[in-house]
Amino acid sequence: MQPLVGLRIGVLGGDGRGVYIVQEFAAVGARVKAYGIPVLENAPEVLACSDPAETLVDIDALVVPLPGLDRDGRLHTITGEAPVITREMLENVGAQVPVFAVLAKEYLTRLAAELGLRMVELAEFQEFAILNSIPSAEGAVQLAMEKTPFTIHGSQVAVLGFGNLGMTLARMVDALGAKTTVMARNPAALARACEMGLATVVPERLAGQLALADLIFNTIPAPILDKKLLRAVNPEACIIDLASAPGGTDFTAARALGLNACLAPNLPGKVAPASAGRIIARTIQRLLHGTILEGTSVHGGVLADAAQGS
Repeated sequence: MQPLVGLRIGVLGGDGRGVYIVQEFAAVGARVKAYGIPVLENAPEVLACSDPAETLVDIDALVVPLPGLDRDGRLHTITGEAPVITREMLENVGAQVPVFAVLAKEYLTRLAAELGLRMVELAEFQEFAILNSIPSAEGAVQLAMEKTPFTIHGSQVAVLGFGNLGMTLARMVDALGAKTTVMARNPAALARACEMGLATVVPERLAGQLALADLIFNTIPAPILDKKLLRAVNPEACIIDLASAPGGTDFTAARALGLNACLAPNLPGKVAPASAGRIIARTIQRLLHGTILEGTSVHGGVLADAAQGS
């Protein structure tokens, strides 16, 4: 990994992934300030801040791991505090400091725009999306095993959507012996699924497939499983919605129909925080050394020195 020697990075809250993000940055020479994250002993390069405002001052980059800030600006932390991150606090970050988030929610996005902050959403980068799909898919499989009385092997499984997560998940359950069917609109995605040896179905014929499925995984962040389609679902099936909240399932209708359905957000942070945290940190590390951040404060000489090992 390329060094970040001398770079000052603030890490603001998050779930279990935050611990490993901090560790990764410290391991390559960054000076880290962290709030709301337990800091290991004997880590002199990491400063545990007692006030979130302290984390936002005199830094070259800011990381806001998931779950991030809610709609009222409250910060999720491992240590239990939930302070409001105010506009006044964020004014101290500076317009030239990149602000990294996996997926910036409305509150942070709005304030960043108002203050002219440089938001960098990792979800927009294929490198991150592909790697992050691995713990997401493994978590989905684990959840399916916990919520069903049958094996995935031999089960009829429907995977809705065939983006990065859908592709990884479909490959995974197929390898476990599931009879896997992929639903997608994009003809190229359906062709890829066919090439992988998976069955396919178009949205117009989805109802028939839902009647057969034992397990349904939704990865589409849009209202796909509405009341009409839910009426077609096998009553013994389990629906696991992996899309960003509020998901793509009408959960009110699902409850009324007596269906076993759940929304499963932030699985990487729950089932594999170490791997997921390292994926985040290493993606940010590459971006800090790449051209995406040219013109920001991190290219003011600190990274140039780090790249030379000074």
